[in-house]
Amino acid sequence: MVWLKFLLSVVIILFAGTKLARYGDAIAEKTGLGRVWIGMVLLATITTMPELVTGVSSAALVGLPDLALGTLFGSCIFNLAILALLDVLYRPAPILSQVSLRHMASAGMGILLIAIAAGTILAGERFSGLALGWVGISSIVIIMVYLVGIRQMFRFERKHPLPPQAALSQYEGISPRTVYLRFALAAIAVIGAGIWLSFIGDEIAETTGWGASFVGTLFLAVTTSMPELVVTVAALRLGAIDMAVADILGANMLDMVVITWADLFYTQEPILATVSRAHLITAMVAVVMSLLVIAGLRFRQKGKTFIIISWYGPALIMLYIFGAYASFISGIGLG
Repeated sequence: MVWLKFLLSVVIILFAGTKLARYGDAIAEKTGLGRVWIGMVLLATITTMPELVTGVSSAALVGLPDLALGTLFGSCIFNLAILALLDVLYRPAPILSQVSLRHMASAGMGILLIAIAAGTILAGERFSGLALGWVGISSIVIIMVYLVGIRQMFRFERKHPLPPQAALSQYEGISPRTVYLRFALAAIAVIGAGIWLSFIGDEIAETTGWGASFVGTLFLAVTTSMPELVVTVAALRLGAIDMAVADILGANMLDMVVITWADLFYTQEPILATVSRAHLITAMVAVVMSLLVIAGLRFRQKGKTFIIISWYGPALIMLYIFGAYASFISGIGLG
């Protein structure tokens, strides 16, 4: 029965995620905000909801802050590994050579947020006294830095919009009201099914005995990141490659913002001052993977290095495997 529920939730995400990407693309046209902004903020917020629920529930309900941080850092490196898959699926050229250089800003912001979290973990108990109530100062800094960064990116997008693409004319026959309604319905379905899938994944891990195993942690990481995977692949098939990449990088920024929410609900003490330093390895892997993405954006190539995949694809996959293995042997898991 549990596998039937798993299949049903995946089917819902596949269907609704495809619609979400399509109507997100339509919103980018009708509002003039562009695919980068829609992917980085709107789609990323929706696809990050399973990580939010899993992270907060791990800290507040189960009382396992290490599981919460493992979920968030694990989601970051899995999301970046998705870019390798997108590069394989996008056949004309290296995908990072075809998208806007503006993604370098969101990748850099992700690195900064990860560095703040990692620095606090490294400091450990020395930062435990720097708090407002039980919420750590670093958690507040993370959300403030995110909000300021997003505001600056929004202002830049408004002042320097990307040139319109002819392919967007396919949405002229759909009224804005219809687009917003259908997007909202798809968003509700993706969020609901994604959250449901995260609980089903946990149930499967427990019933099969995978709960404390490497297979279990990888399985749970994939289930919580299923919305990102589905929506980005759907956006790629629509030709909205900027929106696909923006969703990945935006989701990573929001994964770090979830730390603030987890800290808010973990009322014992500042969450970053209590978790294991083993998370520093996963954080470092996430930073290196993000730097590879920036390099791929900056140094553009016309053709793929290995026929079907660019030079950064295998590197991203190998780093993800290393991060997953390091997480396994440290016992913190990938959530």
